[in-house]
Amino acid sequence: MSEKIVKCPNCGKKVAWIETEKFKPFCCERCKLIDLGEWAAEEKVIPGNSLSSDENDIDHSDQ
Repeated sequence: MSEKIVKCPNCGKKVAWIETEKFKPFCCERCKLIDLGEWAAEEKVIPGNSLSSDENDIDHSDQ
C-alpha cells in the first residue's frame, strides 16, 4: 500500500498522510497556526446563507 501525499494548504509543501506527521495536512506547526489565525480573523469562511437577525434571536433555553 503506497502512502498518500497531500499538499500543505498554506505553503503547498508535500506532506505524507501518515500517523507520524502530527500536523497533517499542514507541513508544520507554523502553517497550522497561520491557517487558524486566518479562520479566527474571518479571512476564511465556509460559504452559505447568513442567518437572519430573527433566527439569531431565538431563545433555546427551554430545550
